[in-house]
Amino acid sequence: MKKDTELFRIIRKELNRQTSGLELIASENFVSDEVLKAMGSCLTNKYAEGYPGKRYYGGCQNVDESEQLAIDRAKRLFHAEWVNVQPHSGAQANMAVLMTVLKPGDTFMGLDLAHGGHLSHGSPVNSSGILYHPYGYQVEESTGTVNYDKMEELALQVHPKLIIAGASAYSRDWDFKRMREIADKVGAILMADIAHPAGLIARGLLNDPLPWCHIVTTTTHKTLRGPRGGMIMMGKDFPNPWGVKTPKGETKMVSAMLDSSVFPGVQGGPLEHVIAAKAVAFYEALTDEYMDYILQVKKNAAVMAQAFVDKGYHVISDGTDNHLMLIDLRKKFPAITGKQVENTLVKADITVNKNMVPFDSRSPFQTSGLRIGTPAITTRGLKEEHMGPIVEMIDDVISDIDNEEKIVMVRKKVNDMMKDFPLFAY
Repeated sequence: MKKDTELFRIIRKELNRQTSGLELIASENFVSDEVLKAMGSCLTNKYAEGYPGKRYYGGCQNVDESEQLAIDRAKRLFHAEWVNVQPHSGAQANMAVLMTVLKPGDTFMGLDLAHGGHLSHGSPVNSSGILYHPYGYQVEESTGTVNYDKMEELALQVHPKLIIAGASAYSRDWDFKRMREIADKVGAILMADIAHPAGLIARGLLNDPLPWCHIVTTTTHKTLRGPRGGMIMMGKDFPNPWGVKTPKGETKMVSAMLDSSVFPGVQGGPLEHVIAAKAVAFYEALTDEYMDYILQVKKNAAVMAQAFVDKGYHVISDGTDNHLMLIDLRKKFPAITGKQVENTLVKADITVNKNMVPFDSRSPFQTSGLRIGTPAITTRGLKEEHMGPIVEMIDDVISDIDNEEKIVMVRKKVNDMMKDFPLFAY
């Protein structure tokens, strides 16, 4: 068969981009060789609708083993009683949870998208905002952090059936215990979406949601450094409070309802090659080497955030507890948008993403902010001493944003730096 040279030429270009540049998008990371091998394995050939031991196809004995291995490792990593590793993404994991605990038109609460929330927590263009009635709680303008007293006031006002903890651009830890108190007061289910800080939570560097939240979702990439995918967990399974019965008339457990919401509720056959790669990532996340890595992610983020502050930038909440920071450009460069900075830094082989900041004066297509994270550069081997020079290069570009010669000069510095930090072992 004739080889597809066109497609693989594009892949080679992307490999070169990843290898030569600084990847600072907070939701991105680089997987290990073994994760890549599992994703590219023959498991991609197997259809396996259903769950281990309960499939709708024959020949699933081996993928049953690999999926169960992923489940068991995830349980060990997060100290969970129940896990579903089949969601294709974090958004689909969230969709399955909402489908389980809500009916169309029901009210729920999540962090306002403009304040660091996630599309699947109530955006009007997402199924969560189309099918249900979301209310967004916000951060305080003065502190950039969530005010739990105001969250409670909103909950008492709207009486949500679900409250979601979690964000896509929030740099501080979450008080899950306080949120459970609020949820219990209004009779709501509490869900945590830990897609971003999952790796830090798994290794005890941030508050653990599983003792407090009824249901927890996550992605398996980002800080977990696995393949792109999602997962749902519970610290402890419990009978559903909505009176749903099994065919035998018994009260149905929430785990069984979540399983049904994932398949056949929101998706079909599981991606068994991706699930195998998840198993590899969980294995790696349980090692001492990963603990060293995730500690370094946190250290690098703290040092980088301070370096931006020292350069005169406004870092929302004045720092970070996790792997990311949200920068409001308006203090130092009021006329420059996040979109301009994102597009210009790409020319210098520095990848960031524009992002809304709380109480932003610009649209989501322009933004006044940047979201920056350290998981990917830490995987490459960069440490605290590299964070200052990186911020210096970013500031050099922004300070003279139309200077093409400056961009070329910074790109050379970036490329020279990354030559010392190979992406792959081969």
